[in-house]
Amino acid sequence: MAAGATVPCGDHGPRWALPLRPPLCLACAVQTLGDGSASLVRKKHVLSRLHDALAWQALPVVQLLAPDERVCMHLIGTLFGMLHSVEDSSALNLLVEVLVRLVVELKSEQYLYCILDESQKELCKATTMRSSLPTFSLLGKLADAIPGFAEILVVKHNNLVDHLLMGLTYPNEGIKAAVCYLYGKLYSSPVGTERLSGHFEERLCGVFLNTLGCAQTKELQINCLGLLKELLKSDHFVSIFMNNLKTEEESSENPDFLEGENPLPLVLKKLLLTRDEMLQAASSHCMAAVLVHSPSRYAPAFIHADVPEFLFECLLCKSEILIWSVYCCLLLLTEERLFFSKCHTVYGIESLVRSLQGVLLLNNVELHKQGLLLFTEILKRQPVEIKLFTNRGVCIEAIDVLMETVNCPVLEVAVEAVKAVAAFLRDCASCVCLRLLRKDHLSSPPVPYEELQKLLEAVLKRCADLSPPQSSKRHAGDLLFSVPQSHPANRNLGRVPQRQGQFLLNTLESFRNACRLAVEFQGDFMAQENAFTAPNSESKDTLSNFSEFLLRICDSLCIPMVMSYLERAVSPSVTEVFISALNTLFTVVPSMRNKFSEKLASSSFIRLTLELKARYCSVQSNPVLNNTCSSFLCSLCLNLYSATEKMRTSSQEEQEMSELLQKGLPQLNYTIAENLLLLSENPEPFFLDQSLCSHQHCFILLLYFAYTFGDRFVPDAELFLAVRNFLLSAQDHGDCPPPHILRAALYLLAVCQDKGKALDMRSLSTIRRILDNLPDLSLVYVHCPLLLKFFLRYPEFMGRFGHQVLQLWFSWEHCKQTEVEEADFGSSDQLNSANPLLPILKSNSSILLILLDLVSSSSVEVAWKVLMTLRTFLERNEDVLVCDLLRSRFLQILQQLLVESSSATLQVCNLCGKCNPRDTDLLQPSLNFLYWSLHQTTPCSQQRAVAVLLSNVSLLELLQKVLECTWLWSPPSRPACLSSEDALLCSGWLLVASLLLYQHRYNTEVHQTLSVDLTEVLNAVIFRNKKPILLLVSIMQFLRAVLRQNFSSSLLVIVSQNTAPSAAQPQPSSLQDSALHPLAMQQVFSLVVSLQNLLVHVQLQKDLLLSPAVVACLETLVEYLYVKNQDVALHVASQPWHRFLLFTLLSGGQKSFLQPEVLRLMTLFVRYQSSNIISQKEISQIIQEAAEANIAELPEATSHALHLFLSQIQNSHYQVEPEQLGIIQTLLDRLLGQRTMCVKHQDIVCLGSVAVSLSHIGD
Repeated sequence: MAAGATVPCGDHGPRWALPLRPPLCLACAVQTLGDGSASLVRKKHVLSRLHDALAWQALPVVQLLAPDERVCMHLIGTLFGMLHSVEDSSALNLLVEVLVRLVVELKSEQYLYCILDESQKELCKATTMRSSLPTFSLLGKLADAIPGFAEILVVKHNNLVDHLLMGLTYPNEGIKAAVCYLYGKLYSSPVGTERLSGHFEERLCGVFLNTLGCAQTKELQINCLGLLKELLKSDHFVSIFMNNLKTEEESSENPDFLEGENPLPLVLKKLLLTRDEMLQAASSHCMAAVLVHSPSRYAPAFIHADVPEFLFECLLCKSEILIWSVYCCLLLLTEERLFFSKCHTVYGIESLVRSLQGVLLLNNVELHKQGLLLFTEILKRQPVEIKLFTNRGVCIEAIDVLMETVNCPVLEVAVEAVKAVAAFLRDCASCVCLRLLRKDHLSSPPVPYEELQKLLEAVLKRCADLSPPQSSKRHAGDLLFSVPQSHPANRNLGRVPQRQGQFLLNTLESFRNACRLAVEFQGDFMAQENAFTAPNSESKDTLSNFSEFLLRICDSLCIPMVMSYLERAVSPSVTEVFISALNTLFTVVPSMRNKFSEKLASSSFIRLTLELKARYCSVQSNPVLNNTCSSFLCSLCLNLYSATEKMRTSSQEEQEMSELLQKGLPQLNYTIAENLLLLSENPEPFFLDQSLCSHQHCFILLLYFAYTFGDRFVPDAELFLAVRNFLLSAQDHGDCPPPHILRAALYLLAVCQDKGKALDMRSLSTIRRILDNLPDLSLVYVHCPLLLKFFLRYPEFMGRFGHQVLQLWFSWEHCKQTEVEEADFGSSDQLNSANPLLPILKSNSSILLILLDLVSSSSVEVAWKVLMTLRTFLERNEDVLVCDLLRSRFLQILQQLLVESSSATLQVCNLCGKCNPRDTDLLQPSLNFLYWSLHQTTPCSQQRAVAVLLSNVSLLELLQKVLECTWLWSPPSRPACLSSEDALLCSGWLLVASLLLYQHRYNTEVHQTLSVDLTEVLNAVIFRNKKPILLLVSIMQFLRAVLRQNFSSSLLVIVSQNTAPSAAQPQPSSLQDSALHPLAMQQVFSLVVSLQNLLVHVQLQKDLLLSPAVVACLETLVEYLYVKNQDVALHVASQPWHRFLLFTLLSGGQKSFLQPEVLRLMTLFVRYQSSNIISQKEISQIIQEAAEANIAELPEATSHALHLFLSQIQNSHYQVEPEQLGIIQTLLDRLLGQRTMCVKHQDIVCLGSVAVSLSHIGD
């Protein structure tokens, strides 16, 4: 029989043969299985062949069995009988599989009922529960294979359920596992769940929890968790599982509420501790299945059981399934505040960050997204009072994770990452991610500004990469309505993928939160910079650098990105966050607030914001966007007011403007055209409509600031008409607008005047009456050429307000010159070639009379600006009539200045103090005048002039700059030619020398000192270096002045490059140097030689000015030396070279002793007893020549030098004959009489453009 089962059977015929290799006789197989004497091996072999046949040739088997119900029942009965007679586990498993396959393939319910009936009988007659295991296994497999089997069992054979419960209490985990598996299949069916609901509640729940809690084998644990998973799908069953737990309030008050018998949270927690990743994943999945029904109701039980702590630990595994399950569970727990108040997130955040680092290495996008979602929710919900990051390293690791996910090529992951970044940078009111960064948590490590900067930059760049480039550099106001609202691009945002719009929104939220974070830390010193910066090093990780980065990245990335988005679509949420971020940026870098505001205004952001309000905020819709836009416009206008009204900023006016904007802007939700109509609207005749006035005033202010920065978004002609009507209406109803509103209205009229019609008489009269009522025209003045042109255009305005407007114009106008920072003088244009007043003057010459009046009636500064303007105008407009008009008026002004000469010096001082060395055209005559005022006046006036000059600090600072330019000047190729720069230097040195002289004489108080390098001064005389002769003379005058005061003056600080030698090793030269300080012996000898050479130069070049200057300098030098060290002075005076010098001078054209320089040198040598230079014979020759000369014809300088020589001879130790003494006395008497009778010659001469006093040089 056994052979017949595997080879063609002759007894049963080919009908029962199955097409297998080798062939199988189905009839023989049935007989073999029913043969009690057949061995288990043969039966397992037959079962295996049947299994293969059902697996691979099921159709032939069904075709053989289906027609004969008796055979089918016999085969099923045989197999079921074997199920309880065979003990071999492998044979039992094979039996169950064959039986299940057979029933499935036969597709007849009667066979199912047959098996159920037999199972019922078997379970009832079973002596031990152990023998029921095959039955439970079979039923479980059938329920698994046949969809409707579970329903049939619970409906038609519900008695079997009692046996299942008994099996669950049997102390055999194999049976329990099979029962749990079957229970899981039953409860997976909706009918089974409904029918067995009472069974679970009354009998199964406790037994099952006990089974799960005590399960030891993995099979039982898995099957129990499978059953639990099915049960947890029902909210009713979940409530039954958790009904032994108290309410949330009770659980919060009593954490010991989990002490019941095998509560579900503790059972699942126990499975988390098994370290089996499969069980841990199933456990966390079941927790999530409980929590999903009601996190607020069931989460406290798990939290009090410390389940979150172990969930966070599970995140350090490598199993993607487990990590996913834990993410889901923790995500549900974040909905319960107890999860945060118990500090589970504080302890678990490091595990989460490390988990995200590991997950990013996996190719699992959904896992990436789920982890970022969990991170985001924790960041959003963490309470403010509990710091999340207690370790700077973990915080930086979190930033690194966010940067990596932001740059992820998968857009879905990047979207979630940007949401997390937005939460990470959330402001202090809602952001809890940077707990270590909050002001009340600064005991933690410092703020990682550099890492935050890199993170934010990565987010913005990623978002910009997703956005298409902006089509053109259009202003913000041109973008919002570049596409009509009826266009599909505005009706449907299909052109902009929704995910991309969400990405942009989250990016902007990140940027806004970063700005708020920067503002929050401005008031806290500890958050300003990294406290761990090394000494003497500058840290880049500072709040200041971070704030500047925010401003910079907004300009380079954020604004262009949003503008690109607005070209294709407009989202209220995106624009709200964007405008809010810009508003916050005003306070991020306070020093850049005004500049940033100016850039926004010039980029049409006023227009953009108005259009947004009109489109989305009308009829009280989108209140958040409306408030954001209104707040932004208010801040922008106040910043622009501060930036543009620097000379007039009034706290009261600013407060009034702020109140007006805060009150009126939220209501200003109309289109531009509607606003223009309202601007022209008249209020009710009997009462003033405050709402309308507020509306009009707000709109005018917005237009004023927009137009000031070039955003002319309203046609000029329409705006001109609307503003004119506004002023007419206000005057008609007796309403005088505040000065700041009137100022804006006049400015708008002025800038639109060229495109509008000329004002009629009614309008002119109205505006004039309004202006007449003002206490001061400066209240409405705007420093703008168009406003100046507006006032000077109409005779009605020019006659009444022209003088005031021009006075204000020049008072506000800044000098167009730049400070001289470089040492050398270049060609300088003092005036701006684009002076806007010049074309106005050309068109209306009568304005010139007003300007001339300003010259005599205004301050020095204004008068100087007016004169410069007039000069430029005259240089470019050679109009005979204009010149005649000016000539007589200029003469009157000059006459007035001369009459008021007492104040002329002060005015010139003030004028000079406002200049710089480059203004040679203006400074040269001014310094000449000051020099003249010191030398050509009475002693009383001279003393007063000295006091005026020395009290002017700005003048002395200017002179200091002029003196310093001397050493930095490059000599010209032709030193004989005196340039304008050289002339200014000459006047500067002469004026300083005069001030030194007269300050010492009158002991005048000094308010500002001058500093001069003595070495430079000496080198200038010693080496000359191709300096012009006049400049050399001027420097020698200064040197004479300081020598005569022994280098001690309260006006002058001498700086010397010489260093005193060491006192420890005194030497003759060093002692002499110290006696002559600040001069050195070497400098003295070099100076004497240079002066001698200059006298020779005088003889060769015939330079008459240099001669008295050199001799006077030599006299002063020897006098200084005599005071300091007589030996040195006598040594210098007795130098043999002096005699050669005298011979050189006498060998010139005159060959006479009666020369001023010769006589003064002779006097010097006589005074200091230089007998080796001058002999008695030469003295006699001079006396003889003087006696023979006509004294009356001698020049004044020669007479003065001769008088000095004869007086010195008379008082010296030189031996002269008695008759010579008489001659000397006679000559002295004649010279004295000659001096009283001679006519005073002109003392001030002009050499080139330099005024020089001859008495000052030759004195």
